[in-house]
Amino acid sequence: MQIVSKFEKINKEISEITKKTTIVVVTKNQSFEKIQQLIDIKHYHFGENKVQDAMKKWTNFKSENVHIKLHFIGRLQTNKVKDVIGLFDYIHSLDSIRLADVLSFEENKQKKKLKYFIQVNIGNEAQKGGVINSELSSLVHYCKFEAKLDICGLMCMPPNNINPDDFFKKTKELNDNYSFDHLSMGMSNDYQSAIKYGATFVRIGSAIFNND
Repeated sequence: MQIVSKFEKINKEISEITKKTTIVVVTKNQSFEKIQQLIDIKHYHFGENKVQDAMKKWTNFKSENVHIKLHFIGRLQTNKVKDVIGLFDYIHSLDSIRLADVLSFEENKQKKKLKYFIQVNIGNEAQKGGVINSELSSLVHYCKFEAKLDICGLMCMPPNNINPDDFFKKTKELNDNYSFDHLSMGMSNDYQSAIKYGATFVRIGSAIFNND
């Protein structure tokens, strides 16, 4: 039960600071036996970044357990959108007009609405996905008013090996500019900092599953 104790320790730590933050437990590469331990204590938000793995793991279970909320947290290719719309409830990596168009088309086709985070490339890193700051406003407008997607907030991943505070602060300011309800930022190594700057979803995997 070490997985449960680690989760409960982190959850308690977060709850003592804020009641507004939900842990998205990142379950990529984890067996369902391990995941079930968290479902048994009534945790229902989980994140995956590989579409095929997620479909194998979750499709049947989720169809019978509608309270489970799945978050897609990886870079999303347009040829995977059909499957993602069918299985997931949140997407944290919307970063282009082209992707918005494909998502909108598939939502209408499947008659299903998801919630979306627009990923901001807050460190302007060439190797990372996300929209650059100068193009964020036009993408937000397009997603909301042209593609008619339910944008609930922004998402960021700060550069590695740099104090993330300034990047979280900037993302929080951008999020506030649009009056979004949610903010997705913070992972196992920096969620404490992300919470200081208003993260409502933190994506935690290794801190729960490693060395269990």
